[in-house]
Amino acid sequence: MITKRSLIRRATAVAAAATAALVLAACGGNGDDNGAAHNGHNAASPSASAPAQQGDHNAADVAFAQGMIPHHRQAIEMADLAATRAESAEVKKLAGEIKKAQDPEIKTLSGWLTSWGEQVPAEGGGHGGHDMSGMMSAEEMKQLDSSSGKSFDTAFLTMMVKHHEGAVAMAKTEQSDGKYQPAKDMAGAIITSQSAEIAQMNTLLGKS
Repeated sequence: MITKRSLIRRATAVAAAATAALVLAACGGNGDDNGAAHNGHNAASPSASAPAQQGDHNAADVAFAQGMIPHHRQAIEMADLAATRAESAEVKKLAGEIKKAQDPEIKTLSGWLTSWGEQVPAEGGGHGGHDMSGMMSAEEMKQLDSSSGKSFDTAFLTMMVKHHEGAVAMAKTEQSDGKYQPAKDMAGAIITSQSAEIAQMNTLLGKS
């Protein structure tokens, strides 16, 4: 009984010593800046698997979430139009799938921003300023809104391909620059699903 307890005590002491060594390594090495930076990184890594903390995300993660929310909202707005205006059953089905995939992502992205103490983009924040990410202008949305039947199908597919390409580009930026693993995972899922939808939409448009 005593030996087991002393073993546990010894293991605890070893663990404490190892932690102290890590902390020392992170604080020391002043003479060698490179070494200090490297050791500091090692000391920080055990917390990477811990629950999200303020420090576990960076500016790229915030930009990704703040950019993707209005982007997704507009895709849903476009998908809602398809429900009543599209002629093609395939276009209607695709619009339903886009909405089903992006609604929960908006909730997740908003939750991250709130937990990071960052601004969640307001609803109906206009369509300006997001041209670089494949967002539709107010004029393009009006044009879509006023069309129906086959012309709606073509306009919807053409615009949604451009829209998805913008989202894929934003997701690729997040994968290369982001730090928050769940956001990078979502970016990967967006690239996979939206690339497949782009191929499907191009097929529907008659482009091979």
